[in-house]
Amino acid sequence: MTQSSPILVTGAHRSGTTWVGRMLASNPQTAYISEPLNVLHRRGVYGAQVERWYTYITEENESEYLPAFQKLIKFRYHLFAELASLRSRKDFLRMGRDLSIFANGKLRKQRPLLKDPFAVFSAPWFAQKLNCRVVITVRHPGGFASSLKRLNWPFDFHDLLEQPMLMRDHLESDRVDMEKIQADDIVGQSALLWRMIYRSVHASRTVGLFPDFKIVRHEDLSLDPVAGYKSLYESLGLTFDDTVRDTILNSSSSENPAELSKKKIHSVKLDSRANLDNWKKRLSPDEIYRIRKMTEDVSHLFYSDNEW
Repeated sequence: MTQSSPILVTGAHRSGTTWVGRMLASNPQTAYISEPLNVLHRRGVYGAQVERWYTYITEENESEYLPAFQKLIKFRYHLFAELASLRSRKDFLRMGRDLSIFANGKLRKQRPLLKDPFAVFSAPWFAQKLNCRVVITVRHPGGFASSLKRLNWPFDFHDLLEQPMLMRDHLESDRVDMEKIQADDIVGQSALLWRMIYRSVHASRTVGLFPDFKIVRHEDLSLDPVAGYKSLYESLGLTFDDTVRDTILNSSSSENPAELSKKKIHSVKLDSRANLDNWKKRLSPDEIYRIRKMTEDVSHLFYSDNEW
């Protein structure tokens, strides 16, 4: 890996990947590309079909995805595929945005910065086959669960259960829990998903094959954004200047709201310190206890007892 390698920012959805990606993209050395593995991705950006949330890519099935990713990191935009998919004025405006990102990326020789939480199980493949520098965000399981509860975002585990290689390599021990979880049990779903994702993340780190993976806690960045991002910039070979510093301060200022409107869930302007303990207010003591019990075999690897 070199200082010109693509960058992948991943981790569970609602774990701060957008904030981290946007802050890293505040430097003109990078070109921000959002969620190619989202099942609703723009076809102009990424040319392959994605049928499952958290699609798992390995050498066994890479022929379905690798050619499209190789074109993406070379900023090859699929204009005709995008034109065929347009359904609204918003789609048209998004096409203009993406065309501009790809054109600037190619012209200025920027580093592709892929922000994609749904790539987390596939992070080793991105490192090995696309030479990506990988940044993985972690958010406290209580914070993760409370965010999904507030947004009323359930998760359908069939997207994982119907991926045989993912089950074989990472999730077979969780099959029964996934099959019996209730469709309306968002707190339980969140705890189970967090446990599975970050057990996989920890396993990737401990086997010693991926020592360059940067694992950053959302809480640490929230407490000291400038120092946290400066360290991250340095590790990725990016230039941390006054413009970057000002962007980070503006995104995390105490003048920002302590909680985002549900209409602006992807905004990166938030009072980062005030947001830290919101989950303790949103969740009941029983819910917090349940989340802790469901995740404790993994959560202790990232969070101490006094952070509950």
